Amino acid sequence: MTDPLVRGWCPGAHRPMRSGDGLVVRVRPRLGRLSGAQLAGLADAAARFGSGRIDLTGRANLQIRGVADDDHPALLAALSAHGLLDADEAAERRRNVVVTPFPDMAGETAALAAALDARLGDLPPLPAKFGFAVDTGPVRRLADVPADIRIERAADGGLLVRADGLDRGVAVGPDAAIAFVFGLARWFSVAGGMVAGRGRMADLVGRGVRPPAALAGDALPAAAAPPPVPSPADGGRLVGFAFGAASAADLAVLAALGDVRVTPWRMLLVETAAAPPDRPDLLLADDPLLAVAACSGAPDCQQAKGTTRDLARRLAGLVPPRTRLHVSGCTKGCALAGPADVVLVATAAGWDVVRDGRPGDPPVARGLPAARLADPTFFRELVS
Repeated sequence: MTDPLVRGWCPGAHRPMRSGDGLVVRVRPRLGRLSGAQLAGLADAAARFGSGRIDLTGRANLQIRGVADDDHPALLAALSAHGLLDADEAAERRRNVVVTPFPDMAGETAALAAALDARLGDLPPLPAKFGFAVDTGPVRRLADVPADIRIERAADGGLLVRADGLDRGVAVGPDAAIAFVFGLARWFSVAGGMVAGRGRMADLVGRGVRPPAALAGDALPAAAAPPPVPSPADGGRLVGFAFGAASAADLAVLAALGDVRVTPWRMLLVETAAAPPDRPDLLLADDPLLAVAACSGAPDCQQAKGTTRDLARRLAGLVPPRTRLHVSGCTKGCALAGPADVVLVATAAGWDVVRDGRPGDPPVARGLPAARLADPTFFRELVS
């Protein structure tokens, strides 16, 4: 089996990534928020210059799909008109910051996120996927969201800054948090965390390379809350999308209801008291599709060895409670950063099955046909 191409970077707006359905253009909402007008403008741009499909990512970004090369300049102009475009690719690449959509009432989260955002240009050279999490709401929400340096709520109610891969961090006050973030970033850079432009904090720590005591600390983070589901939420309503795939029409409807916070769970928190309309592609309550992660698959992705979302929809209702299913078009596993209870990986010979792992892990079964997997009796035996 041919290994998929691992590019080591994510698409942006200035630097899109080519896929089977055209260019993928990523929009990174500043501080995790979009005004209703910005969301409406993004939806309009996706319909005019792309396929009208928008993917929500696990890093709380949005990706406009199906953009033709000739339409890319016009799309950038539309994004710029709505305040959704960085000055250049370098500035865009540094803005890998995920902000909890459930901030503290005192405004600490917003202040910390804004302070970090304002100083991103001062960071040392870092890998393209190196990222930050601002997780300072009443409870930690981003524990399972990829990030390399975390500003978190501590167990004692204060703040801490923690290197990903360590179970403790440095207790800090709000005024000192950003300085410690930069200290960890500089340490990562000089400690050999980046090799050939790639590297992650947890990998460096996993090799036994630890920050100095002044940057490691012994403060425990607060308990982590489980990922939320579509429901009324503090300040609005969480609205989900099957596999994180939204349409321009759906986003336009939500934009009319209020401003939104973009979440890393492929949901939007719409700041509205009104109930969103019942539309086929909107998930407004707990739904079996939420237990399944699936990438775009073939033919939209050039590296995928099979179609994914049709199979994922057929299997969603068969997934047992508290079980996570990941349907992946190749071994990269773009749809889910962490492990899943059951992983189905498309290959040229059929579907491989991985238990309690990631798509690139050794399978327990190989080359199964989709029809076999979709048989309810066989699938229930497989996941039991």
